[in-house]
Amino acid sequence: MSDGKARRTRPALRLARDEPDQVPRLLAFRAAHPQVIIGAGEFGVWQALIPRPDGETVINRYELKALLDKLESLDAADSGEPPGAGGLGSQRR
Repeated sequence: MSDGKARRTRPALRLARDEPDQVPRLLAFRAAHPQVIIGAGEFGVWQALIPRPDGETVINRYELKALLDKLESLDAADSGEPPGAGGLGSQRR
């Protein structure tokens, strides 16, 4: 019999249990890009929703590392800087 704790865990964090080393990276990305929504998608995948002026971009990956790698590459392409330096409409101050 379950004590219900598993149901209270956020779905995205349950996906991260196989990649605990990526959680700090996820938290840092979320802090730098609060407009990008990252969470559990359908069928046990990670999903990112990136708002754009003409709509939105949705990216799905089976592994958190792969999703963060892709987001960082888009970030670098948008900013013209190395990965993690800006782009994706970051809220830099």
